Amino acid sequence: MRAPQRVRGVRWFLLALLIGVLALNCVAWMQAWAMTHYAPAGVRTPKPEEMSFGEKIGAVLTGVTVPRPQNEHTPSDVGLLYETNTIPAGNEGETIEGWYVPGEVASAIVLMFTGYGESKESLLTEAAALHGLGYDLLLVDFRGAGGSTGATTTLGVREADDVAIATDYAQSEWPNRKIVLYGISMGAAAILRAMAVGGVQPDAVIIESPFDRLLSTVGNRFNAMGLPSFPASELLVFWGSVQLGFNGFSNNPADYARSVQCPALILHGEQDPRVTVEQSNTIYNALGGYKEHVEFAGAGHESLVATAPDLWEEKVGQFLSSELP
Repeated sequence: MRAPQRVRGVRWFLLALLIGVLALNCVAWMQAWAMTHYAPAGVRTPKPEEMSFGEKIGAVLTGVTVPRPQNEHTPSDVGLLYETNTIPAGNEGETIEGWYVPGEVASAIVLMFTGYGESKESLLTEAAALHGLGYDLLLVDFRGAGGSTGATTTLGVREADDVAIATDYAQSEWPNRKIVLYGISMGAAAILRAMAVGGVQPDAVIIESPFDRLLSTVGNRFNAMGLPSFPASELLVFWGSVQLGFNGFSNNPADYARSVQCPALILHGEQDPRVTVEQSNTIYNALGGYKEHVEFAGAGHESLVATAPDLWEEKVGQFLSSELP
């Protein structure tokens, strides 16, 4: 009698294990879809570190809500003249929208790229500061956000193509200007990938809060919620890769950085829960050519110019004036 009971016990255990594995994969599939496919409307899920216990449970069970980023403000709201440019992208009528802001320094133009789940209006504070330094600007919406077509994000993979498209456009429209690429978080990752994979060669780059590997930044989100990152982050990256048709495990800015030979400035918040200082240093150490790394004391994963405007303008101004004489 004991042997059949043991067999039944093993069968029930294996069945429960199978159900658990299937449930975990279903949750990961749903999470990956929610993170990469913007919702048409709704209230955005709070940042992981700001969630209540109930919100964390809801986010785990139903997925996050990230409404499609929209532009409710324009450069005119921060006192800047601008024009809207539409840039062809892809073969199916896709387009990228950019705001061109003329400056006083005719020798260089700064192309600006957003973080995850943001439209180009999120760059207005940085744009005002850069314009104060005299530079021409082109603020760019990635596909899926703002005035650009689409409703999905690939966390820096397809966005690298958008960086390349915007750079080609700027070189065609303003052929006598040096090109500076500026990106925050996912925008920074897209810049590094565009240089490594797409052969983009700017005259200088400014990358703010860049993640070193997609897997590690996904894991950091779970850590910020007080949840174990393994194996949830691996499953989330896997299913996101399946859904969008790319290998998310190879989306690693720390590897892309080895291709960067132009002057590079990294800006990073010392208390950033999404990208640790060690992860930021991994990118810095991989960069070739002249490079600087500036940490902002007490700052998290947020607008660093809004957190410490004097330090930001000092370091960015010195970098651009010395590397783009």
